[in-house]
Amino acid sequence: MNIALLANPTAGKGRRAALLPAVRERLGAGGAEVTLVPGSSAAAVKEQARRAVAEKRCDALVAMGGDGTVHLGLQAVAGTGVPFGIVPAGTGNDFAVRLGVPPSPVAAAGSVADALRDGRVRAIDLARLEGGDGTSVWFGAVLAAGFDAFVNERANRMRWPKGPQRYNRAIVEELLALRPRRYTMKLDGAESVFESVLVAIGNTESYGGGFRIAPGADPTDGLLDVVVAEPLGRLTLMRLRPKVLKGTHVRDRRVSTHRARVVELDGAGITAYADGERICPLPVTITCVPGALRLAQ
Repeated sequence: MNIALLANPTAGKGRRAALLPAVRERLGAGGAEVTLVPGSSAAAVKEQARRAVAEKRCDALVAMGGDGTVHLGLQAVAGTGVPFGIVPAGTGNDFAVRLGVPPSPVAAAGSVADALRDGRVRAIDLARLEGGDGTSVWFGAVLAAGFDAFVNERANRMRWPKGPQRYNRAIVEELLALRPRRYTMKLDGAESVFESVLVAIGNTESYGGGFRIAPGADPTDGLLDVVVAEPLGRLTLMRLRPKVLKGTHVRDRRVSTHRARVVELDGAGITAYADGERICPLPVTITCVPGALRLAQ
């Protein structure tokens, strides 16, 4: 068996890079050949992974890193039938956590190796996004198109400060600039127009390192979970935010939840983020594709 390993040495702030040899050894313990996917940039790695799968140069693809690394891997394997393994080595690992992947990278590699040896795979739904600008991408966890997306967008424009403080500063500045945005949304064709400060679409429950924005989202039910908050003030939004860690925010009367197979979302001046990655400006159409991923676990 040939395993292509997509590894991000900077995941988890670089703390997990030393585990790469042990992960490679565990993946290859049953006699499999493990080859690192080359590339000097995210775009190059994604393309090399896609080619390895498309040209049948690997029997399975394994992603070692956080949600961003997993996101790159999904672009190569989604809809192909090629088994995909996850070795969580990032700071949040939301997709891996919600799929029940062992938190230890070496243990996760062992689970993947055993599953591949035994032919054990799980069918997992993925979300397919088509943007109005021509963007086409898969995601596994959550798409944000409200406050959290605005914070990410602001943080990405900043050059100072470095590290986590940049994100904290972006939160403060975005709170000061907080205002409701006007959205048009269709859920399986049923249209609504509303104002909101928070819109999220989940294939799985969480994003941002454990914020359960779409509690109960099931990546095997063929549906996407949609969460919308009414226009909220700064203090109300910040009081609601800690509840997202437990998923209890959906009990608030100002928060509504929906389920649909196809979600169409539009709003002026709003950029969507999915799996923590910048995707494209709205409008977008998101479709749940049942069993698009074959997870080796």
